[in-house]
Amino acid sequence: MNTPERILMGPGPSTVPQRILRALGSPTLGHLDPRYIEIMDETCVMLREVYQTKNALTFPVSATGMAGMECVVTNLMEPGDEVIVCVNGVFGTRMVDVMQRAGVTVHRIDVEWGRIFSDEMIAEAVQQHPQAKALAIVHAETSTGAHQPLEEISRIVHASGMLFIVDAVTSLGGHTLKVDEWGIDAIYSGTQKCLSCPPGLSPVSFSPAAVEVIEKRTTKVQSWYFDITMLKDYYKGSGKRAYHHTAPVNMIYALREALAMVLEEGLEARIERHAVLHRRLRAGLEAMGISYIPESSLHTLNCIHIPEGVDDAEVRTKLLETYGIEIGAGLGPFAGKAWRIGLMGHSASQANVDLVLAALKDSIG
Repeated sequence: MNTPERILMGPGPSTVPQRILRALGSPTLGHLDPRYIEIMDETCVMLREVYQTKNALTFPVSATGMAGMECVVTNLMEPGDEVIVCVNGVFGTRMVDVMQRAGVTVHRIDVEWGRIFSDEMIAEAVQQHPQAKALAIVHAETSTGAHQPLEEISRIVHASGMLFIVDAVTSLGGHTLKVDEWGIDAIYSGTQKCLSCPPGLSPVSFSPAAVEVIEKRTTKVQSWYFDITMLKDYYKGSGKRAYHHTAPVNMIYALREALAMVLEEGLEARIERHAVLHRRLRAGLEAMGISYIPESSLHTLNCIHIPEGVDDAEVRTKLLETYGIEIGAGLGPFAGKAWRIGLMGHSASQANVDLVLAALKDSIG
């Protein structure tokens, strides 16, 4: 197989370092092998550190980021429950869909794509729907580049006795994210973004309050595969672990190495690197007359207006074929109107920023 090398600067995946690829190629062990259990436990410990949480139930779901969403929803919510879902892009919309498929009554609140939710909007929604079991929101909306502040929203949600659910697929390891300090009850992410691990796992974390809700369910979890009541006996058991499914052993190797690289760099230093490179990219784009869409831009995903008269597909094709650079197209109402440039993990480097600026300038003409 002859796979071309790309400079991955789209919405994900990001470039995977050779060190992680080497870990992926290590000898496969059985998923109940004592040495593998040690590796898995080490991975969960490091994952808690990156999530900045002490939650015992923190582990990688054996599937991609959207599986994390389904795992959270199907475990916390029962048919007939009510939930408030905040929608300002594709992934808020997807959360509504997943909730509805689980038989949940969704109270949807919307703002224009690219915008964020004000604390006042959240407080009003919580007041209007006091029976809601939870409020769910996207921290880093990959479709628009909107970066949602969470701390005050968490206080509003918990004051009403609700659980707080967060999508952190494009923020874990690239933006400040403090699960315990911010009172997040259930959170999910993906390995292929700021962690620069291949796609295939979805790190999740459940607070003690969330675990209590799961344990008090009156119905079986809709999904056998994502049922925490069984999974926890494998991921946080002591001594002999209860078999649930055949874990993706080599992907856990890769995630362990990816998390080790995050912690070796230092979580704060890594977050600052993303911020510095975002500012460099933004300054270069704005100097070219290219403006940003969101009112509060992510460092890890830069959503920009396509200049008037420029052909979207033509430019992206030239970037890929001439420079080997991948950037993302716009989604939904931004289709054909926006580009999404990722600065995530190993792809977030000064060399890549300067290259994509030069390549864009050449490709736009």
